[in-house]
Amino acid sequence: QVQLVESGGGLVQAGGSLRLSCTASERTDSTYAMGWFRQASGKEREFVAALSWGGGSAYYADSVKGRFTISRDNAKNTVYLQMNSLKPEDTAVYYCAANYRGVYYWGQGTQVTVSS
Repeated sequence: QVQLVESGGGLVQAGGSLRLSCTASERTDSTYAMGWFRQASGKEREFVAALSWGGGSAYYADSVKGRFTISRDNAKNTVYLQMNSLKPEDTAVYYCAANYRGVYYWGQGTQVTVSS
């Protein structure tokens, strides 16, 4: 099964930017739909953004639309989440996910903290 490793989290001031990376242990562009989820302290995990398995379509939660961009570099087996205009409510652990026929594979998560 595919293994995912996230990186790029950290502490940033409101209005700032971060780019998260998710590197897979195998090629994902023709097999997996890739996405990002997040979980704030005391809350359920929620969808943030996703790319269809062919990479032709991107989807975003309303709360991040216009601020976050998901992309992939197939040569590096890596999916990115560019996060701009960050807000304190974006503070959460961000998880990368790969979806194959309805089965989700998860990374270990990376903490993003946005200070006001």
